[in-house]
Amino acid sequence: MPKKLPDDLNERLEARIARYPEGASIEELHTALADVVSRRTLQRRLAELAAAKRIAFLGKGPGRRYRQPRVIDADIRESASISDTLTAEVHLEVSPEAEEIRRYVRRVRQQRAPVSYQQSFLEQYTPNHTAYLPASLRTQLYNLGRPAAAEMDEAPAGTFARDILDRLLIDLSWASSQLEGNTYSRLDTERLIEYGQAAAGKDALETQMILNHKAAIEYLVRDIEHVGVNPETLVALHAFLSDGLMPDPAACGRLRRRPVEIGGSVYLPIALPQRIEELFDVVLEMAAEIHDPFEQSFFLMVHLPYLQPFEDVNKRVSRLAANIPFIQHNLSPLSFIDVAGQDYIEGLLGVYELNRVDLLRDVFVHAYERSCQQYVAVRQQLVPPDAVRLRYRKQLSTLVAAIVRNGAKADPATISAQVPDTVAAEDRERFIALATEEFHNLHSGNAIRFGLRPLEFAAWQKRNVSDD
Repeated sequence: MPKKLPDDLNERLEARIARYPEGASIEELHTALADVVSRRTLQRRLAELAAAKRIAFLGKGPGRRYRQPRVIDADIRESASISDTLTAEVHLEVSPEAEEIRRYVRRVRQQRAPVSYQQSFLEQYTPNHTAYLPASLRTQLYNLGRPAAAEMDEAPAGTFARDILDRLLIDLSWASSQLEGNTYSRLDTERLIEYGQAAAGKDALETQMILNHKAAIEYLVRDIEHVGVNPETLVALHAFLSDGLMPDPAACGRLRRRPVEIGGSVYLPIALPQRIEELFDVVLEMAAEIHDPFEQSFFLMVHLPYLQPFEDVNKRVSRLAANIPFIQHNLSPLSFIDVAGQDYIEGLLGVYELNRVDLLRDVFVHAYERSCQQYVAVRQQLVPPDAVRLRYRKQLSTLVAAIVRNGAKADPATISAQVPDTVAAEDRERFIALATEEFHNLHSGNAIRFGLRPLEFAAWQKRNVSDD
């Protein structure tokens, strides 16, 4: 009687093949799975998986070996030759523990023991009890990243980031892309973001990478009321950041369904899709429980790349996700300005291969200190925010949206008639002036701030222009 094949046979095959970096023979696979599948059926399944490009094979006949497809995670492809550049100068001074990690990951690949995903690394962490960042260090970072202005204590989430958004879009898009090997200069990036001018002689993929960062950062800052440390936000970030860059367009904004390799590393991420999905949810549930914004940010920088939940763009997602706590708490964002690519990659390799965070922590602290020097000073140079605007931000937004959706004219009489009762009498005149100013500056590009869809704004604009 034929054997009843298990429903997850393909997944078992992929998982078994993943244990053989140099490829597994059919004898090795059949020995491991002889209790569930015949040799003939095994051959047929292997051929089907190879045709679907879920596995690859080397050689012919009896000597053929099956292995994972040569999917190199583009997130870390710049480190594929990291062992060949170990003499490169590194400027970041690190702790003795971090220096020990650095020495290990600089060994040639053949001298480092292959490792797979260790769930115990995640299980050993208890939110708000375990701490990758000591309390004294978190206090130091908070004092650096907290704006001096007293009104920021009561400001809505995202106010700091919105105040410096023009600068942040350029800095973070450029620095994060540079860590991926992008050759755009900061000036090139500024011209692209502000004027839409692509740099001459640059690969179109480099231009796309910068623009993807811009879109993802705008999403985080402008939609902060709906953004959080949750699967929906992380998947959205991946969709923004990977747009037009994935070999398989369907993988954009979708958890990984195939194995990946880490170039230059002996670390082998999980291959089974259901395990990836389960652990993705666990990582984000744990991160969401962490109260301290700095610990939460660093936890995301450690465990998202370690899991490799997406086929590509994992590091970029983790760098932007690490900014969510800072945006929510009105702290200086993290732009990764002046972070050396080699320092960052070696810090990640320490996580991947040793489950040690010391080197990546030193990089994180250095990066945040440099960011604070940029953005706290930048914001101090800005005009202080209007107290009435801050107090009635939601009422202003609601009034603007209501007038547009009703197709009414934004004249003083209409605005005055719709001032809500929650506006104090002494603030009424200033509120009307602010609403009038909002309409004066309203256009298709910023109407989204009021929750208005492009067609809603276009219809209102057409009606009011024609009425005039």
